[in-house]
Amino acid sequence: MDQLPQITGGSATRIIQLIQASTSPSHIRQIQAQLLTQNFARDTYVVPHFIRACQSLSLLDVALNLITRFKKTHTFVCNALIRAFAHSRVRSKPLYLYTFMCRNFILSNHMTFPLLLKSFSDFRELTNGMCLHSHVVKLGHSDDVYVQNSLLNLYAGCGQMGMCFNVFDEMAQRDVVSWTVLVAGNRMAGKYTDALVAFEKMVGVGVAPNEVAAVNALAACAKLGAVEMGQWIYDWVRESGWELDVILGTSLVDMFCKCRKVEEAVHVFDRMRVKNSFTWNSMIKGLALAGNGQEAVRYFYRMEQEGIQLDAVSVLNALFACNHSGLVRSGREIFDSLIDGRYDYDLEPNVRHYACMIDLLARAGCLSDALQTVKQMPFKPTKVVWQAFLAGCRAHGNLELSEMAAWRLVELEPLNVSYYVLLSNLYAQMGRWEDVEGVGKLMKARGLRKSPDPGASG
Repeated sequence: MDQLPQITGGSATRIIQLIQASTSPSHIRQIQAQLLTQNFARDTYVVPHFIRACQSLSLLDVALNLITRFKKTHTFVCNALIRAFAHSRVRSKPLYLYTFMCRNFILSNHMTFPLLLKSFSDFRELTNGMCLHSHVVKLGHSDDVYVQNSLLNLYAGCGQMGMCFNVFDEMAQRDVVSWTVLVAGNRMAGKYTDALVAFEKMVGVGVAPNEVAAVNALAACAKLGAVEMGQWIYDWVRESGWELDVILGTSLVDMFCKCRKVEEAVHVFDRMRVKNSFTWNSMIKGLALAGNGQEAVRYFYRMEQEGIQLDAVSVLNALFACNHSGLVRSGREIFDSLIDGRYDYDLEPNVRHYACMIDLLARAGCLSDALQTVKQMPFKPTKVVWQAFLAGCRAHGNLELSEMAAWRLVELEPLNVSYYVLLSNLYAQMGRWEDVEGVGKLMKARGLRKSPDPGASG
C-alpha cells in the first residue's frame, strides 16, 4: 500500500497539502485516520478540502462517516458535504445529512436549504421538498431570495407550476433567476403562453433577461407559432448587443423554421460563428417543411463537407426533405450511403429512416423498390412502414400490393376495424365478392363492427 507521511506538529497547511496530493482510496483513508488523531476532523478550514478530495474520487461516504462521528459538527462543514452530494447527484444522502443536523441541533442557514432543494429538484422529490419548505418558513428563511429561487426551481422542476406561482407571488424581491425559473418552468410544463407572458412581464418590470430565459421563450414561440413574439425577442437580443452563440442562435433558427420563416432562419444561421449538429438539423428540417427540398439537401451535404458530425436526425431530416419534394434520386443516394456506412460506421439506420425511404419510393410509384426495401429491413416492419407502403400502392392503383399491405396491418393490429373495412373495399373494387364476405365473417368472429366512417389509416 502507498503510505502517506505522518503529520507532525499539527500543521493544517501540511495536511491540506497531503489531501490535495491524494490520488487513491488508500490515501483518503490514511488521511481520515490522521485527521482524527491530529484533531482536525472538525476543522472548518481543513475538512472542506477533505470533502472535495473525497468527491473527486467518488468516496463521499468516507467524508460522511468522518463528519457524522461528531454530534457538534459546524454548519459550514455540513453544508460543504451536502453541496458535494447534491452536485454529485447522490440521492438521499443530502436528506440524511440534514436529518443528522436536526437531530443534533446543528443550525441550518440560508445556504443549507438551496443545496437540499437542488437535490430534491434533481430527483423530483416533491414530498421531501414540501416538507423542507415548511422548515424554511418555520426557521425564518422564507424571505431569502436565494432560498425562494430554490423553492421556485423545485416546484417548476416537479411540474407544480401552481405552487411555483404561489411562491413567486409571495416574493418581496425577485431577481433575474426568479423570472427565468418562471419562464423555463412554464415552457417545460407545456404552458407556452404563460411562459411568454412571464418573459414579457420580466422585460416590462426592468429585469434584463439572461440567455436561459430568452432560449426558453423562443422555444415557447416555436411551439405556438408565435413568430411576432419570436421576432420581438430577436430584435431585443440584437439591441442588447448579445452575441449569437450556438445555443441562442440555434434556438432562433429552430423558432423561425417552425414558424415557416425560413429566410429569417437563414439570416440568423449565416450570422452564427459557431454551429453544431442541432443548428444544422434545425435548418435542414425547416427548409424541408417549407417545401424547399433541394436546398435542404444542399445544406445536408454542406454539413458533411464542413466536418459537422452527422447523426440519425441529420439523415432523417434529409430523407424527409427528399420525400416531401419528390427527390427520389437524392433520397436513394442518402439512404444508400447510410446503409453502406459512408457517413459514420456507428450510425445505423433505424425504422424511421426505412419508413421515410419507403414512403418516398411508394409516393413516386417505385412500388417494387419500396417493397424490396421493406423486405431488406433488418427488423420487423412496423405499422408506420406498412401504412406508408399502402398509401403509395393505393395512390398508384396497385390493388394487389394494397391487399398485401392491408393484411400485414391486420396482422399487426387485429382489432383495428379500419383495416378490415379497407380490405373489404379493395375486394369490392376487384369484384372479389366472396372475399368481401370472408372479411365480414372474420370481423364478426373477432367481435368487430364496422364504424360509419372508418377511414383507411387507422
